[in-house]
Amino acid sequence: MRGKLLAIILIITILIVMTGCSQEPKTGYTKFSNSFFDTFNTLTQVVAYAESEEEFESYYEYIHTRFQKLHKLYDIYNNYEGINNVKTINDNAGVEPVKVDKEIIDLILFAKKWHALTGGQTNIAMGSVLRIWHDYRTEGFDFPEEAKLPPMEMLQSAKKHTDITKVIVDEDASTVYLADKDMSLDVGAIAKGFATQLVVEEMKTAGLTSGIISAGGNISVIGVPYDGVRERWSIGIQNPDESIVSTDGVLETVYVTDASVVSSGDYQRYYVVDGKKYNHIIDAETLMPGEYYRAVSIVAEGSAVADFMSTALFLLPFDESLALANSIEGVDALWVMHDGSVKTTEGLKAMMKSEGATNSLKK
Repeated sequence: MRGKLLAIILIITILIVMTGCSQEPKTGYTKFSNSFFDTFNTLTQVVAYAESEEEFESYYEYIHTRFQKLHKLYDIYNNYEGINNVKTINDNAGVEPVKVDKEIIDLILFAKKWHALTGGQTNIAMGSVLRIWHDYRTEGFDFPEEAKLPPMEMLQSAKKHTDITKVIVDEDASTVYLADKDMSLDVGAIAKGFATQLVVEEMKTAGLTSGIISAGGNISVIGVPYDGVRERWSIGIQNPDESIVSTDGVLETVYVTDASVVSSGDYQRYYVVDGKKYNHIIDAETLMPGEYYRAVSIVAEGSAVADFMSTALFLLPFDESLALANSIEGVDALWVMHDGSVKTTEGLKAMMKSEGATNSLKK
């Protein structure tokens, strides 16, 4: 429930920032919004300028239906009749290849490619380790007085089954096979962002030219706002220290067009053991939660890359994190340090309200 509350608060903050300076809409267009709460365990908000309510509702219904399908495909916990999903792949680890939809093939290939590009911190083959943390975190939520950390020997044993090269994809046959029977996939670090990007691309093809899809804070904007004045969308980045008690705790505002803004933070999902908070973002080497920052926010052209990079950069010390961000064209980042200070790439600085510069995704 804590994660859901945070998502709602973040969306409220975003809407305050988006609407605070709106003027009369572009001639012939009206702003509409709606939301749903039945996919990816989060609130998804759809905002769009359309020429009629009927046009908006057609976009909204497509988006909702598509998210429902992608949620089922990327689910690692539940089976669905007539669908082979990521759980189906996990259930058949070491047994046989599983024929799956293209959306799963594309997500896994994307994850393998970016795992190699970024040094391996974000690894969808970490399921055996992440499941242990999930179980201990859930126990800690339900019974706080009995909360404890997973034994390191248990985590180290599970780590032996996280070799992403053993995730075998056959594109021609559209199958995925886990060559280690004790391996499992966990796509939580990228599934929501990847799904959002797929939907955004499909909506552009369908004719949507001005809008926002925000899936629990994975924010993707299409075109420019048709309010007749602004040339960019204004997106509020949540202040980690205000994430529970405030709906206006905006740390910074960035101005973007045709881009995505995604954040990862220690305030989003955590539990407490002996008075210390342990977040859900697990380092592939130490097998412990990352502790370098309060939060990392990414601006990139696509939500899949932004989602992936928000985790990767969160798990690296600042010099390495900055170097990685600067090495990838079209990726910019903002880090919230534990002392409350903020550091950014030069490219992101140009998008910030305090800088008042133009929105460029180029380095």
